[in-house]
Amino acid sequence: MSSGKDPYILITNRRSWERCLKELQEAPRIAVDLEANGLYAYREKICLIQISTDRNHFIVDPLAGFSLEGLKPIFADESVEKVFHAVDYDLTLLQGLYRWKVRGLFDTMRAAEILGHTSIGLASLLGSFYGLTLSKKYQKANWGLRPLSREHLLYAYNDTCHLLRLRDDLATHLVRENLMEEAREAFEQVCHMPPAMRVFDPDHFWKIPGALHLDDPLPAVLKALFIFRESEAQKQDVPSFKIMSNKMLAGIIQQVGTWHKTGVRELVPDACIPLKLLERYRAVLMKTIQAALLHLPPPRISCQSIHTNGFWQRLEKLKEWRKNEADGQGVQSNVVLTRAAMTEIAERNPGTLQALSMLKLLGPVCCRKYGPDILEVLRSASEEAPSNKQT
Repeated sequence: MSSGKDPYILITNRRSWERCLKELQEAPRIAVDLEANGLYAYREKICLIQISTDRNHFIVDPLAGFSLEGLKPIFADESVEKVFHAVDYDLTLLQGLYRWKVRGLFDTMRAAEILGHTSIGLASLLGSFYGLTLSKKYQKANWGLRPLSREHLLYAYNDTCHLLRLRDDLATHLVRENLMEEAREAFEQVCHMPPAMRVFDPDHFWKIPGALHLDDPLPAVLKALFIFRESEAQKQDVPSFKIMSNKMLAGIIQQVGTWHKTGVRELVPDACIPLKLLERYRAVLMKTIQAALLHLPPPRISCQSIHTNGFWQRLEKLKEWRKNEADGQGVQSNVVLTRAAMTEIAERNPGTLQALSMLKLLGPVCCRKYGPDILEVLRSASEEAPSNKQT
């Protein structure tokens, strides 16, 4: 454990963890944040868990070799409030890496959004509410390194030490504006979202800017390089962009595209392809490219999705309604209706409140608040000639 001079309690062994866990099991609420090493490792890990109660501030080291399973039932207990700021990524980590569920959530970022704050980062909110200034020095630090400096730990401590206070002040405003039910519903919905875990798909090379406009056989080359990059990243346990950026891939493809004109089959360093990359990978890159040039080009994906009749009219009218509604409330458009929910509603075209509710895209509060207007927008759009083409 850390010295008494520190405002946090550092948990790095089983004995200190057992004392920490005892306090957490008795706490009616906790503030939580995570630090991970996704910018530095292919196989991402949770490297720190910061937890604040109304009594103490803990920094737990998940890499220290003791089990944290005692936290699992606390996170799943709806009667214990878990306060996060911008919970989405933390939920992905907890659900994807630990298989933990989080219930009883209060997300201070979403609360601020619902209240109409335009600057919703934690540093911005703490500045506007309390005049505090948070350093961003270690925002992109490698949290997987050990030992961590006291400055790193103080940075991590600051991510939760004010969260319970901020939660209380935001909650006061939500109650005053009669928005607490809507906020609780938003918190509950995010808890049930499936984790957006990263899964490699070889055909995602088509998502690289410019890939869809390449002439054959260059797509085959790009796909082969895309797969090589992923394989090499996995071997070295680093993110794929640390092997080659998309800009480097594009530079290689541009050079390969000139080979048939120049007759020179070689890669040379330029503004997109650094010499360091070629010194390390030239031989394997050339081998990969030569093999890909002999393959049949990969099937092209369609840029145009197939939608139900009238989809685009409904979507455009929903966008217009959403913007007007958000402007009237002084909030961002996604507070009224997320883009994903709006797109699905435009696709499914429910005709009644019951049908809209059964889509499970809106909770009961938002369904009552916005449902009649949404149905009216859909009815209005249906009066126009249906079309499957985007205008």
